[in-house]
Amino acid sequence: MNKGIVKFFNESKGFGFIKDEASDKEYFVHASGLSDQIRENDQVTFDLQEGKKGLNAVNVKLAK
Repeated sequence: MNKGIVKFFNESKGFGFIKDEASDKEYFVHASGLSDQIRENDQVTFDLQEGKKGLNAVNVKLAK
């Protein structure tokens, strides 16, 4: 499980980006990969899954 911060999330379009805490890489996140509702600057945990254009954040949850 990775930890990161939501850098951008557009609720109306259903996608955004999460910046990984450890590597500083940014990963695409789609609304279908969310377990919790997220907003910009939220701290989250997530898994990575290979998508059409690279790794995507999935199972995204608010960090406790």
